[in-house]
Amino acid sequence: MSELPEVIAGVDDVDCTGMDVLVTGSTSGIGRHAALALGRLGADVIVHGRDPWKGESVVDELTALGAEATFVRADFSDTDAVEELAATVREETDGLDVLVNNAGGFFRGGELTDLGVEYTFHVNHLAPYLLTAELLDHLAPDARVVTTASGAHQGASLDLDRVTEPDAGMWAYSHSKLANILFATELARRLDAADRDVTSNSLHPGAIPGSGFSRFLPGPLSSLFGKLDVVPGVTSVADGAAALVNLAVSPRTADVFGRYFSGQSVTTPSDAAQDTVAAQRLWEQSAELLDIEEPLAEPPAKTSADE
Repeated sequence: MSELPEVIAGVDDVDCTGMDVLVTGSTSGIGRHAALALGRLGADVIVHGRDPWKGESVVDELTALGAEATFVRADFSDTDAVEELAATVREETDGLDVLVNNAGGFFRGGELTDLGVEYTFHVNHLAPYLLTAELLDHLAPDARVVTTASGAHQGASLDLDRVTEPDAGMWAYSHSKLANILFATELARRLDAADRDVTSNSLHPGAIPGSGFSRFLPGPLSSLFGKLDVVPGVTSVADGAAALVNLAVSPRTADVFGRYFSGQSVTTPSDAAQDTVAAQRLWEQSAELLDIEEPLAEPPAKTSADE
């Protein structure tokens, strides 16, 4: 059986020629493998990460495949850098066909960003929220937005008061992954309400030792997690990338929106991740934290005085 993600996803016959794709967090792990898969399918790929050497290495791999590729460096804890990334995408493309919000991580040190927001929540949620907001009017017709979440959202509940306090570890990570799912479903709802033919879905790619996730764990856990790739049933990097590619270009998911996937299958997230009131509150307060206009803002409900 081939380990190529596009083969695992059953999309190796999909022609992506002429498509412009941005994959954040694509200098390593599942992001890198997804970017290469999309390049093999013919897409032009914008590679994103923080390490220029790794980024240019992925660009070289894509170029060798015959794909057009460029690397853009952006630190997701820096809102100016995220806005510059969006501006570059606008300059480099006529319209974006696929936005894969994949960048993120598990961070050990509890600290606040310059916005006064807990680091993990900022990088894993606010940055992709801002990037998506900046690119909304640049998304092509029938574009797709894919957001990497995690099964680690289970057990978390939305607590927006706590995101302005230093925190770290599993709570911060789980909370940010819950936010990813709520964001993706609320984005889908608002796109639909605005009559935009753009889909938005989130996914749990699996527990992937080769993804680089283990570098964020404490020493003993990092070593243990790194050995799990020899255990049957643990998701491979190629499988995780296939889950991204499935949502990005598969005909099977072209009309699916507002859903949460585990691998390539639709599944049901936690009750907290299905809370529509929480999703709306997260959407509105994320804009407030970033000090931007609320994207896809809905008109206020009519009152009897308006009628």
